[in-house]
Parts: sequence; structure tokens; C-alpha cells
Amino acid sequence: MGATVGSALGRAGPRARRSLRVLPAVELATLAVLVAVPFILSERAELITLMTNVVILSLLAISFDLCWGFSGIMSFGQALFFGVAGYLVALVGRDLGFSQLWGTLPLAMLAGGVLAAALAVFLLLGRRAPTSIFVAFGTLTGAYAAERLVAGWQYVGAGNGLSAIKLMAFGSYEFVEGVEFYSVALTALLLVYAASRWLVRSQLGLVLAGMRQNEERLAFFGYRVQVFKALVFSFAGMIAGLSGALYSYHQGFTGPSNLGPGLSTTAVIYCLFGGSGTLIGPVLGTAAIELLSYVLADTDAIRQFWPVILGIVLLVVVMFQPTGLLGLVVSARERIGSFGVRRRAR
Repeated sequence: MGATVGSALGRAGPRARRSLRVLPAVELATLAVLVAVPFILSERAELITLMTNVVILSLLAISFDLCWGFSGIMSFGQALFFGVAGYLVALVGRDLGFSQLWGTLPLAMLAGGVLAAALAVFLLLGRRAPTSIFVAFGTLTGAYAAERLVAGWQYVGAGNGLSAIKLMAFGSYEFVEGVEFYSVALTALLLVYAASRWLVRSQLGLVLAGMRQNEERLAFFGYRVQVFKALVFSFAGMIAGLSGALYSYHQGFTGPSNLGPGLSTTAVIYCLFGGSGTLIGPVLGTAAIELLSYVLADTDAIRQFWPVILGIVLLVVVMFQPTGLLGLVVSARERIGSFGVRRRAR
């Protein structure tokens, strides 16, 4: 089956392969901009803080893209893993006095991955293949239930959340808002992006591509499609957990809204606005929405109406450009990708 799917996806000739250059160019351009941010904005502390939030939330958007854009899992619960990890590092810092990034960030990823795996067992690994609606409402219910639980739990601050979170540290050095924290967040994003890109271009990625094209046919050939979905869902949970931990450290606060449906829906919007199924699309979508929100909120003439304006912009893009901003320059053929060994053109 691997050879069959690979040959079908990589059947384009040398001319078609030479034309698949838009997505790598976008990735390199985005990388260059992100790396240059500390140098360009060195005198604008508030913009460094904004871009740090963009980088951290991009991790959350990528976790949703892996679920929906590559695996067909409509998850409205990514904030569940995000928020639980954020609460976990906050509690570890408060109760144990430990905030070393080499320990707490892997712990947050483990918590997000284990929680996602547990949810996947219930939602994805039943006797019958679940429908998209069942999974969507299942993840939505999980996020909503968790939000209501912590909102009434005094140990975790109830509705007030947890503030004055212990600063993330490495040895004796503590990271505060600024270039140093941005560098840590950007390093995490680059590592996650590289790992995700390798994943979707590996043999597992070949199966994911087959699932996107015809899930029933892939199941007919003997592939346990739901198991592959559960694996990707768990990996996405790890990424969301990492994002949640970094976000809590950066904000110095975490609350019930950080694991509820609202933030989960925001992650969906980030991904769809930039372009799902591309990995780089969620990063661009997050940056576009967050920067646009900042500009609109900072404009006196429309300060009271900027959420409405932002909503109209998002609605127009979703209605008239379903493939997101990247759909303007990236073809469907390139979004799917090519697999297998490439033959030299004669």
C-alpha cells in the first residue's frame, strides 16, 4: 500500500516537482523574519512581548493543524492540554519551588501527551470508527468540563486562577519578558516545527496523506486508521502542553479560560486563517490575527469596535478563501506533498 500511495502522490513529472517551491520559500522567509525580530524590535519591549505570544500560540495552532489538517480530527479541545500543562508548571513552581525549564517543559509535554492519549482511547479507539462530529463534541466537552472544574476548585485558585507564577529558570538564571524568553520560545517552535515536518514527510506522513485522500480505502487495505489518528493526536497534545507551559511562564498567570472552548476555537481560527495542512500556515495565521488585533485595538477611532472588524475580516477569509492565506500562493498539489524516491530526470 505504501508504494501504491507513494506512487500516486509522487507521480508528477520533473517539471511539476521543480514548480513546488512556494512552501519552502514561505518557510524560509518566515524563519528569517522570526530570527530578525529581536534585532529589529530591540527598542520596543511591548512588541517583543507581543511576538513572544505569537510564537507560543503558534505552537498551539500547529498542534491543531496536525489534528485537522493532516489527520482529519476536528479537535475543539487543544486548549485542554494547553491549560492543564500551564496549571501543572504553575503548581510545581508554587508547591515544590521547581521551575527549571529542562524539567518542567518536558513534564508539561508528557502531561499533554498522556492526557491526549487517554482522550484518544475514549474518542478514537472504540469498536466503530467515530464520526467527525462525535470527536468534535467529545473534545469540546472535555475542554468545557475542565474549565468548569478548575473554576470551582480552590486549590488551583478557582475562578481567579494562579498568578505570580515562579519564573522559568535555567540554573540560577531566570527568564523574564524580553529577548531571552523570546529566544527560548522561538527555539521550541523551531524544534517542534522540524519534528512535525519530518513526521508528515515520513512513512507515517504517507499514511496520513492517504487518509486525507480516501480514509475508507486505506482502512480497506488493512491500515488501522484510528490508531494512526490516536498517535498523531497524542503528539499534538504534547505540543499543546509545551505551548501551555511557556504561555503560563510568560504571562505569569494561568486561569480557567486557558483550557476552555474559547481558546480551543481560537486555535482553530489561527489554523484556518493561515491555511491548514501546511504547518507554516498556522504560524502565519497566528501572527496575522495577533498583529491585526494589536493594531486595531491600538487605533483610537475604532478601539471600541475592533473585535467586530476583526471578526468580519476572519469571516470574509473563511468564506472566500477556505484554504486560508497560503491558499493564495500554494497549490493543492503542494499542500499534499510528494513521497517516495525521486527519479532523476533524463
